[in-house]
Amino acid sequence: MIQVLWEDNHLLAINKPAGIGVQGDQTGDFHVLEWAERYIAEKYNKPGKAFVGLIHRIDRPVSGVLILAKTSKALARMNEVFRNKTNTKIYHAITSKALPDEEGTLTHHISKDSITHRAHAYNTARHNSKPGILHYKLLQSYAGKFLYEITLESGRFHQIRVQLSKMGCPILGDIKYGAHEPLPDKSIALHSRRLISPHATTTQPAIDVTAPYPKTQWWGLFKG
Repeated sequence: MIQVLWEDNHLLAINKPAGIGVQGDQTGDFHVLEWAERYIAEKYNKPGKAFVGLIHRIDRPVSGVLILAKTSKALARMNEVFRNKTNTKIYHAITSKALPDEEGTLTHHISKDSITHRAHAYNTARHNSKPGILHYKLLQSYAGKFLYEITLESGRFHQIRVQLSKMGCPILGDIKYGAHEPLPDKSIALHSRRLISPHATTTQPAIDVTAPYPKTQWWGLFKG
């Protein structure tokens, strides 16, 4: 069930469930853009196909905040915001191993393999790699599971997943990056928790949207 977190005339913020793609792909599965077009058309009684612009993406097995544009002008403005990184993207992740410190910064050089659809993280620069930087903080630990808050400084392909894996702490359920077993619903324990961003129009206050945790047993271990 897709949950609307906030909207105005320009933007729509949702809580994307894990397992739903952001846009159409070769599977032909129902996706977020398809849902949003229907939602806007029905709510505002719009004839024909409603405009929905994709500003950013989160991976299919990941849940959490996703912002969509409802006008072409809002899309152009928000694309500029994300390109210039004048926003803040905060994720929460659960691992079954602890990082070396309760708080710190991870810096790697990340490359993308388009054939295997995987990222690789290195300690030194490689051909076609780009710097990947994130900041982490341990929020809670319980029953051998560790909940981290992660703030991205860069936005590389599968960045959080591959950097935590590189540190020997793969995300719960993320078998693509070293987890021992999948989660029952095929999700991974990575959640786009909060997005803080300038608005699409300069006359509006900044956007600050937080997505509740999924209602699953692993997220239920921690207080949201």
